[in-house]
Amino acid sequence: MGKGVQVTAGALLAGALLLTGCSSDSEEHHSDATETSVQGLIETHGLQGMDAVEMIDHLDRVPLAERPTDLIASVMPEQLVLASAAEETALELPEDSFYLSIAPFINQTHECHFHSLTTCVGEMSEEDVHVTITDESGEVLVDEQRSTFDNGFVGVWVPVDTSGTIEISYEDLTGTTEFASDDEAATCITDLQLT
Repeated sequence: MGKGVQVTAGALLAGALLLTGCSSDSEEHHSDATETSVQGLIETHGLQGMDAVEMIDHLDRVPLAERPTDLIASVMPEQLVLASAAEETALELPEDSFYLSIAPFINQTHECHFHSLTTCVGEMSEEDVHVTITDESGEVLVDEQRSTFDNGFVGVWVPVDTSGTIEISYEDLTGTTEFASDDEAATCITDLQLT
């Protein structure tokens, strides 16, 4: 990879950090040394043997007290980006699926565009909620009882290139918000207030 491409990748990473409330962006590198360091990054955090989907599921469920402090794991529309102080990599996500991490709230939220599996924290930790996701045609994509993770989020996979409505119910409260799943869409939904 040429030096100009590496500089551009670094600039993209810096720009993505400015755009997100809790995450980062990167470009995958393909040298033997980089693949070795990437494998080291994955092994250091107990992620060996997992694909990107399994890593997302695992990291979103890690209890807050056990979260790694030396790893930033960000869900972008098409990639899972893993970064430490010394190394970074991007793992491709399935072409037909899009990860939405939703933090319903009653009183307090935070701004976020790309979900950080290692830093984002929502208000409603380990609460039972009902999640209904309907696309723009009216087709119900998700209609399930779920528990929010310790981080206050609930994660769902939806088809790419669709949009629609997310509705979450908790006890006698309900909230809705819109979503999209295109290549620039938010993976971190923090504007769903329950009233």
